[in-house]
Amino acid sequence: MSKVIISPSILSADFANLEQEISAVKKAGADWLHIDVMDGHFVPNITIGVPVVKSLRKVTGLILDTHLMIDNPDKFIHAFAQAGSDILTFHYEACADRAEEIIDKIKTEGVKAGISIKPKTDPREIIPFLNKVDLVLIMTVEPGFGGQEFMHECAMKIPVIKENAPKSLIIQVDGGINNLTSKICTSLGANSLVAGSYIFGNCDYIKAIKSLQQ
Repeated sequence: MSKVIISPSILSADFANLEQEISAVKKAGADWLHIDVMDGHFVPNITIGVPVVKSLRKVTGLILDTHLMIDNPDKFIHAFAQAGSDILTFHYEACADRAEEIIDKIKTEGVKAGISIKPKTDPREIIPFLNKVDLVLIMTVEPGFGGQEFMHECAMKIPVIKENAPKSLIIQVDGGINNLTSKICTSLGANSLVAGSYIFGNCDYIKAIKSLQQ
């Protein structure tokens, strides 16, 4: 099996010491940095915006894996790409009728395109887009809050995506990921894992990240 891409979610990091936290997870073996962007509409909370992404780009060479949990993502694609995002993942539910248009717009910015689905969304709905995106993000919790419990039934979407996707597709899972649920996801075909509280809530980042890679 190829190496599993670990993308720590900074939503669970210490924001008063964000640069140090990012440096620490990089040294611990993180591959990417997952940035949860929430608008208070598509999901209940409000989190990070363009200025923070721009600041992060200045202090790290890690891949900035930006997850747009927002309505009308097309309005913000250019700004987040210019700020330094390497991957822009939007939610299918936010713009189901314009998904292909959004993917094209992301690609035009010269960054990788991802599409995400919430727990109640049938994975078969996004099969037409699997050859157009670089990444599919399967949510195994309801988006909007950190620290939720892993929804096992959502993991069963992984093989559906894998069976219909090109081999190059990154299948990422986000929500309730720990040393046990990570094994479920990778055994089903996931090759990228997002973990927030499991990594940043652990006193040993190296141990936490290694446990997700095994």
